[in-house]
Amino acid sequence: MGTDDLATVLGSLRPSYGDAGLIGADPQLCAQILRVDGIAVSATTDSGLSELLWSTAGPSARLEDLQFTLGQGPGLDVTASVAPVLVPDLSSVPADRWPALLPEATALGIGAIFCFPLSLGSACLGTMTLQRGTPGPIADATMLDVSLVANALVALLLDGGPRQTSFADADDASDFYRAAVHQASGMISVQAGTSLAQALLLLRAHAYRHGRPVVEVAEDVVARRLSFQNDENGPDTPAGEGTEGP
Repeated sequence: MGTDDLATVLGSLRPSYGDAGLIGADPQLCAQILRVDGIAVSATTDSGLSELLWSTAGPSARLEDLQFTLGQGPGLDVTASVAPVLVPDLSSVPADRWPALLPEATALGIGAIFCFPLSLGSACLGTMTLQRGTPGPIADATMLDVSLVANALVALLLDGGPRQTSFADADDASDFYRAAVHQASGMISVQAGTSLAQALLLLRAHAYRHGRPVVEVAEDVVARRLSFQNDENGPDTPAGEGTEGP
């Protein structure tokens, strides 16, 4: 992989006409150029939730889902601090840093994680997370390529357009990956009589307890296959945890 390959990726990050995504290019090729096994790019909505925009299949995509479901991980730390989180050896991370995420990430075969902010000044627009199965740091020469890709992604996120507006608003009609989560949080807020923030926590907790991606649980809520209404006549489950409903 050389400069020509990097130029190809940078030149194709902007989606082609008719492409439904916000980011074009081949994520697997980008990961190979950056000498990692996987890459994932998530952006932050106005409501503070994240949306997975682009990733390699397998561990990278699953890691983003886990962070979203568990509410912990390098992506959330980067969003809060607007500073990179570099973990060349996941086994060396203290168990209490990401207690729920660490065993899950290890089970995925991830040995190293490098998460970078996609930022403009003090505003974090999103994150770019690289992961590798083998522990070890990113080489200094490769770090320059990482910066070039991150800067190109920031420019892309700032470009605007109808898709970007729909993403930022995360309206119920949006076809973005986690649009159902926004809609489900609103429904749970009404059902459980709680705030939107607490509703999201209930949704995440239910997904984690049942070993399911939070998006799948959200889709069940939206389809009214799952209700978080505290019904004393319902199934014998903890109040607010979520009960199967018509």
